[in-house]
Amino acid sequence: MGLFCLLLLPLLYRLWRNITGNNIFSGGLLALVGGSVAALIQFLFGPFVEPLGFELSRWMNGFVDIVTVPALMPILLCAFFIIFRLIKKDTEFFQNLDFTAFALLWLIPTGAVRAFGWSAQSDPAHLILAPILWASIAIGVPFFIDFYKYRHVLVIIPASLGVLIIPFAATSAYWAFYGQDTFFGYIFLLVAAAPMLVATVLSIIRAER
Repeated sequence: MGLFCLLLLPLLYRLWRNITGNNIFSGGLLALVGGSVAALIQFLFGPFVEPLGFELSRWMNGFVDIVTVPALMPILLCAFFIIFRLIKKDTEFFQNLDFTAFALLWLIPTGAVRAFGWSAQSDPAHLILAPILWASIAIGVPFFIDFYKYRHVLVIIPASLGVLIIPFAATSAYWAFYGQDTFFGYIFLLVAAAPMLVATVLSIIRAER
C-alpha cells in the first residue's frame, strides 16, 4: 500500500504528459519545490485540525490535512497566476498553463512524504484512497475550470458547481471509508473520481485524432 501511495502520482503525471504532450518545464521546478515545502511543513507540524471524534472534526481533518487542501493548493496557485497575468493582459499564459500537470507534479512530494509517514499504519483509507482522491481533485477540478474559457453563464454555473462538488465529495469519501461506511464511501468516491475519468478519456481521444 505504501508503494501505491508513493508511485500513483508520478505515474499519473507521466501518463498525463504522454497524453496531452504539454510541456510545463517552466513551471515544473516551482511545482516540485512548492510541493516539497508544503509536504515538509505538514510532516513537521502535524495536523492543523485535530480529529476529536468521527463527526465534523474528522471531516474537517480530512478536508484540511488529508485530502482536499493538499490537492487544491497547487490549483489555487495556478489560479493566482492566471489572475495576475490577466491583469497584465497576458492571455496567452492562460492558454498554455496546464493546471493538471502542475497539480500532479506538485503532489508527487506529498505522496512520497505521506507514504513514509503513513506506512506504519497500513490503513487503506490513507495509503490507497487518499492518493486516488488527490488525483481526482488534481484532474477533475481543472477539467471544470477549463470550461470557464467559454465565458457563458450556462457553462460557467455548472462548471463552478463541479469545482465545488469534487472537493466536498472527495473529503466525504475519505470520511465515510474511514468510518467503514462503504456504501456512502463508494457513492462519494464515484462522484469525486468520475470527472477525472471523463477528462482522461477525452484527453486520450483528442490525442489520437
